[in-house]
Amino acid sequence: MTEDLRSALDTYRNRLDELGGFFDLAAKQEQLKSLEARMAEPSFWNDQEKARELIALTNQVKGWVGPWEQMSAKVNDLGEMLDLLEMDADEEIGAEVRSEVEALGPALEALELKNMLQQPDDHRDALITIHPGAGGTESQDWAQMLLRMYTRFGERNGFEVELLDLQEGEEAGIKDATLEIRGQYAYGFLKAERGVHRLVRISPFDSAARRHTSFVSVFVSPAVDDTIEIEVREEDIEMDVFRASGAGGQHVNKTSSAVRLRHLPSGIVVACQQERSQHKNRATAMKMLKARLYQRALEEQEAEKAKLENTKTDIAFGSQIRSYVFQPYTMVNDHRTELKLTDVQKVMDGDLQPFIHAYLRQYGAVHSDGQ
Repeated sequence: MTEDLRSALDTYRNRLDELGGFFDLAAKQEQLKSLEARMAEPSFWNDQEKARELIALTNQVKGWVGPWEQMSAKVNDLGEMLDLLEMDADEEIGAEVRSEVEALGPALEALELKNMLQQPDDHRDALITIHPGAGGTESQDWAQMLLRMYTRFGERNGFEVELLDLQEGEEAGIKDATLEIRGQYAYGFLKAERGVHRLVRISPFDSAARRHTSFVSVFVSPAVDDTIEIEVREEDIEMDVFRASGAGGQHVNKTSSAVRLRHLPSGIVVACQQERSQHKNRATAMKMLKARLYQRALEEQEAEKAKLENTKTDIAFGSQIRSYVFQPYTMVNDHRTELKLTDVQKVMDGDLQPFIHAYLRQYGAVHSDGQ
């Protein structure tokens, strides 16, 4: 009864050891001890800014070390239970051990995937901006479908989701939208979504019921915080105020509380209209602008690296990364990993994990942030 369980457990133990070596577990354990010793010093809170940075770093290192140590302890405990079962067989305990050994597979896979999120910005929150391409109402409707898909993804995975900006289309759909998805490694997972998403379906807006193809561009940027220095000079910003067009009550619609910022040197434009206060909308728009500028800097660094290496990335912004076919058959095809799924409705309800996992396996250890 225990031979197959012993074999599976040995396999998991070997994978766990390989993983510990890959991300230098011993060094991280020593780093964690050093950080915790510094936090225990009486003078730790003398410089509150540095103290907060140290706490953030400590939590980040713990996020790697803790799960590995817990799983290693679990594997050892199960090994000891198998030893006992070999000496004194018990069907009830044997069934429990089998269940726990089988549960190790998905848990180890999640830990392996997390190992791929080691780029400097992977732990950050994510900003997702959705722009419909040419095609009018059809593309705007597709943009709204993607907005719902990412909202559902965030909800399904325990992230906080906040709509920062929304410009509705005249007939249906949206002209533009920005979501902030907050939670550990939100950007690390969602960076896989950056690019052009293609829809093929019979258009509900076509009286002749013809098949249409629509395109929507999705930007994904790491949300910046006080630890990232992005200089934005006031003289480089042009600000417009306007009346919010979305829901929010009479006050929002009757006063010019919405804010649009245009960064003159780069041409980047951001807007926020979700708050009642013009001051709050400007602060949020500034956060969005800094995130876009930071992402632009990352892209420029990657482009320069690609030029030096004489290579070309196949997942740069503007490329078609995924196709969603609704008719005449149903298929979601990721053109980077060649993963194909037939349950398009499940994907549109936010089940993006298979695509994100395939992307991380293929690119996680190769590409830097934003790629």
